[in-house]
Amino acid sequence: MATASIDDQGRAEPPLSGSETDILLGFLEFHRATFAWKCSGLDSEGLNATIPSSEMTLGGMMKHLAGVEDYWVAERLRGLEAHPVWAETDWASDPDWDWNSAVHDSPGELRALWEAAVERSRELTSAALREGDLDQLAAQRSEGQDGPTLRWILVHLIEEYSRHNGHADLLREAIDGQRGE
Repeated sequence: MATASIDDQGRAEPPLSGSETDILLGFLEFHRATFAWKCSGLDSEGLNATIPSSEMTLGGMMKHLAGVEDYWVAERLRGLEAHPVWAETDWASDPDWDWNSAVHDSPGELRALWEAAVERSRELTSAALREGDLDQLAAQRSEGQDGPTLRWILVHLIEEYSRHNGHADLLREAIDGQRGE
């Protein structure tokens, strides 16, 4: 496989060729790096900034994406217990707790939570790939269903980051004018 080219923001471009696994992981890493770039250098005020048409914040998005990583890879794919941050949450009283509670977290706490979730996902995905291929079923499945597969989970993570990176583009431009894909 060819050496990945690095763009102006320091992100490795997804491979143009290679195995399906290499391409999926390449795109996931590219979108994770895009999200990190959109949140870089911001203090509490920046991470809690909103635009007039939405209550969405980059800090809330960071906490949400940490939860998405943990849920789909640790809990669903590998069948592990929920991380204490998520397990101890009363989701019934606030289904958007991840988004809403981020305002009470420092930038360092939010970044550490997200970075740890991403690293855990990388390690658990690598372990899963050593044991099987993209068609392997998640350990935790919905009743009466055969899936999801590891392939589905990776595509879903790419979709989740892609969608939220679009939101992050708008928020970051409103915060300080920073633009770029």
